[in-house]
Amino acid sequence: MEHATHSSSEGGIDSQSPPPKTPVGGWRAVRYILGNETFEKMASMSVVANLVMYLHTKYNLDNVVSANVFNIWSGSCNIAPLFGAFVADTYIGKFYTLLFSSIASLLGMGTLTLTAGLQELTPSACKGQTECPQPNAWQIAVLYSGLGLLVVGSGGLRPCNIAFGADQFDTKTEKGRAQLDSFCNWWYLLFTVALLIALTGVVYIQTNVSWILGFAIPTACFGLSIIIFLLGTKLYIRIKPQGSVFTDIIKVVVATCRKYGSNAGQTSGKLFYDPPPTGSESQTAARTDRLKFIDRAAMIMDPSELDSQGKPTNGWRLCSVQQVEQLKSVVWILPVWITGIFCFIGMNQMNSFGIFQAIQMNKAIGPKFQIPPAWMGLAPMIALSIWIIIYESLYIPQMQKRNKNESGRLTMEQRFKIGIVMSVLCMVVAGLTEMKRRNSALKHGTFESPITVALLVPQFALSGLIEAFAAISLMELLTVQWPQSMRTFAGAVFFLSLSMASYLTSLLILIVKKVSGLNGNSSWLGGNDLNKNRLDYYYYTIAGLGFVNFVYFQFYARHYLSDAAAVENSENQANSDPVDTEKGL
Repeated sequence: MEHATHSSSEGGIDSQSPPPKTPVGGWRAVRYILGNETFEKMASMSVVANLVMYLHTKYNLDNVVSANVFNIWSGSCNIAPLFGAFVADTYIGKFYTLLFSSIASLLGMGTLTLTAGLQELTPSACKGQTECPQPNAWQIAVLYSGLGLLVVGSGGLRPCNIAFGADQFDTKTEKGRAQLDSFCNWWYLLFTVALLIALTGVVYIQTNVSWILGFAIPTACFGLSIIIFLLGTKLYIRIKPQGSVFTDIIKVVVATCRKYGSNAGQTSGKLFYDPPPTGSESQTAARTDRLKFIDRAAMIMDPSELDSQGKPTNGWRLCSVQQVEQLKSVVWILPVWITGIFCFIGMNQMNSFGIFQAIQMNKAIGPKFQIPPAWMGLAPMIALSIWIIIYESLYIPQMQKRNKNESGRLTMEQRFKIGIVMSVLCMVVAGLTEMKRRNSALKHGTFESPITVALLVPQFALSGLIEAFAAISLMELLTVQWPQSMRTFAGAVFFLSLSMASYLTSLLILIVKKVSGLNGNSSWLGGNDLNKNRLDYYYYTIAGLGFVNFVYFQFYARHYLSDAAAVENSENQANSDPVDTEKGL
């Protein structure tokens, strides 16, 4: 499909059809989508928060294996939305993608519940700290099957839930845009509530009461999410699949390679296939001079490349200028995208090794209550929330008063730099904390250090600030620099950066373990006891990578931020006709 339109619908109501007898879309439909999302997030986030603990305690996997399994699984959950968005946009639409993904998540969570309830599916418990039976191939296969189904579920749920909710409103009207704003606010509010319940109540039950009950609750939540979603079936507006940006980008790559022998640098006098926008595409990207070698995909080298109606005879040989500019915009942002990935590597450590630190610290509050290690995940969320309140309510108004003609906001470059610095500080603080924890444990000759787990709060809070500055800035960059037709693609690319960070973390763990253990030396990582490791050295290594990332951004990647802004301004001038601006997600 060369020029996708987005005005038709399937299974719901078409925008050109007469008004239906039963109202479709709007808040009557969205309440079921919000209910589905709330219970789904409550279930999935409880697994994310405590999976490392489950692998460590129920499957007797050592620290390195547990961390790698978590990182690979987390990375797969974040890369799966690329495929989920493609399937939804090209084949079955968002409704069926959400439904099938919810069913896959239910089956995956049910499988994990079985592993917790059936003794045959997990190895026997450890005897002391040294004799820990390892799971056999069958037990691992069942575990990975459950995790794999959760990956399939996340692939469809993450890119489609908000987008499907947005489909229920007519954003061409002021009322529709206001409703969309309200929907986003409710979505984030309910997401926060679900996250709090998952990180406090469900995680506490998993850690201190029963893994069976702690997994049965998320399973029931997935089941409820499906029931609630299906209750609104007759009310949903279902947009017909119109084709995916992924397909357009691949077509441009193929067309560019096919015309490799062409002299793309000599563009003067060349004809380019640049049809007018169709359907809802009210704004197009003007042809730019950057990355000229890609322009050959839109060059009309032979009149036979167009049919009698002026359309390409082969969409894999001739693409439109719009398609070419989409690929250019993706390639142009890659240097900054790489910066974000290396920021997220530091953030990832708190979900695995940060939890292992908490396990080997004093978690007692009073004579009876023990803090679940996964509760440390509340610190990043709290730090992020506090910063947003300070930034929006105090910093911006003060800057606006001081500089009356400016927005008062930090520039994107400033926020990226702060995010990189926070990633370095997070690892340095984590290393110092680990050194203090380890020395205390060795001094007292105990597995758990007598130092309170509260000492981990600063490093977890700093990981939340990485998200506040680097993650939010990257998402904003992808959303602002790419056209509205690429918004779903932008979300998938953002999740891909998180995925790459997880995979690189797993690779880094293996490299550090191998290299540090050369020449008969004791490896920095491995086993079930951090007191026998040098986790602090590992943290300092990542801090060093963060410093390299800062130098890379300062002397190279940051220039692409200013260049992208210049390109955006030129494109805005080229598209200076009045358009109906819609608020994106």
